[in-house]
Amino acid sequence: MRLYALSDLHVHHRGNGDAVEAIPARPDDALIVAGDVSERPEAVHDTLASLRRRFAFVMYVPGNHELWSLRDHPRGVAKYAAIIAAARAAGAWTPEDGWWRWPGEGPATAIVPLCLLYDFGFAPDGVDPIAWAAEDRIHATDTRLLHPDPYPSVAAWCHARCDAAERLLATVPDGWNTVLVNHWPLRGDLVRLPLVPRYRPWCGTPRTHDWPQRYRASVCVAGHLHVRTTDWVDGVRYEEVSLGYPRQWRAHKSADHYLREILPGPDQLSGRATIVHP
Repeated sequence: MRLYALSDLHVHHRGNGDAVEAIPARPDDALIVAGDVSERPEAVHDTLASLRRRFAFVMYVPGNHELWSLRDHPRGVAKYAAIIAAARAAGAWTPEDGWWRWPGEGPATAIVPLCLLYDFGFAPDGVDPIAWAAEDRIHATDTRLLHPDPYPSVAAWCHARCDAAERLLATVPDGWNTVLVNHWPLRGDLVRLPLVPRYRPWCGTPRTHDWPQRYRASVCVAGHLHVRTTDWVDGVRYEEVSLGYPRQWRAHKSADHYLREILPGPDQLSGRATIVHP
């Protein structure tokens, strides 16, 4: 068995949905879908159900787009619950299902799905993050459509999610490796946004910076940035696995080309190295 990952499918954008439907079946392999499939629960369900028919196992974590509340949607935690229900109905494993033991080759490993949001802590110290971003004409759609109800703020919801995740991670047996799966990057120093650098506040929380070491991660999987990279930092492999909007991937290569192998995966490197995937 091999474990692959892809995120930011954005199936409502022209060409993306067809490209995802064209991914060939791998009935002996598993797939991680790391968020931003669609804003609509029914589209999340249909996409994951289709992938579940082609893969032996599908793990899914929501992204910010799934948490957006459009006109007819519930808000905040209720929207998250609707997305999780849609994913489960499609046969996908979610952050509400705990960690999954990797059945393939290699050391004992827990694949841990997370949905941690962000707390604006990736902005420079001492600035109003939204005003700082607006100075560079960055106006995140999250500020209009991602509501934290019943929490007082997105940051408060983020920290509640982190608290729950730490309790879950504490249940992984001693000596096991982990693969940490989250839509948002776990480290701020891996956020590369050359075209919109001040979008950083919406990209994660500093609280998770040391989680890969604390929780024995061999690989961390994320999306959100639409900048596909593989980083090795202190023996941990960080995979940004976005497909992205149509202009951000090469249609002649197909969506299948952008599946990233997570396990068994390439040999780890010591020190720090970065590979960019065009």
